[in-house]
Amino acid sequence: MGNSNLLDMIRPLSDAVITPPEWLGKEYAIPSEASPVIDIHGTTVIAVKYREGVINVGDRRATANFAVMYDRAEKSLPIDDYTLLAISGSYGRAMDVVKYLRHSFKYFERSQLQPMSLEGKLSELSRVIAAGLPSALQGIGGFIPILSSYDVAMHTGRIFFYDGMGARFESTEFGAAGSGSVQIRGVFDYIVKTKKPFHEMSLEEALREALIMLDIAADLDAATGGWAKRLPLAKKIDTDGIADIPEDTLRNITQDINSLDA
Repeated sequence: MGNSNLLDMIRPLSDAVITPPEWLGKEYAIPSEASPVIDIHGTTVIAVKYREGVINVGDRRATANFAVMYDRAEKSLPIDDYTLLAISGSYGRAMDVVKYLRHSFKYFERSQLQPMSLEGKLSELSRVIAAGLPSALQGIGGFIPILSSYDVAMHTGRIFFYDGMGARFESTEFGAAGSGSVQIRGVFDYIVKTKKPFHEMSLEEALREALIMLDIAADLDAATGGWAKRLPLAKKIDTDGIADIPEDTLRNITQDINSLDA
């Protein structure tokens, strides 16, 4: 078999032209211009360390192009007792990944009679992100997560962020993802250099700084929701596991931040 024939057989599917058979009928024919897929996106999520662990904060808005599709989205989701996944990008794809990781971690624990290591969890998430790259390159299904965990062995909170190909990086103090993250990345460094590192802050101090950054992101990014209509969601993870930050605490801090703008 010649090389040209072999190349014809293995040419990429993207190069092929799919023609419906005649017997399919005109009413079932594939349209020449398919309707675009509506991919709902979550926007800004933030993770910061504090003395006892890690805080995740996120707005509630989910968008599709320029439309607000949902204003009660939850973007920081527990994967197991000591792991949080903060999501931005394709909401549907992220929900599928969350379900898969929960099942994968639980299956490993039951079959191996021990929890999956943090390294194993990080590698599994990398593999899932890399598997979704082809659809992300087509403009659908792309999402960028932040994984926060309390490392029981090291007695400290840890934050990891990823790129679109699944490469992971560990942050010493903070992480952010989503459309509003670009506008606030410099603010993180400013806080660390002018105040103190996040890992030296109390829960209340770190939470206040994270909410201020979320407020700045909402001012500068149209896709990021503020808290005039819905309070943001915040979770903490420490030696006792994952817990929600009470709404009363969030309300008091956001009202105090609003008073600064008055």
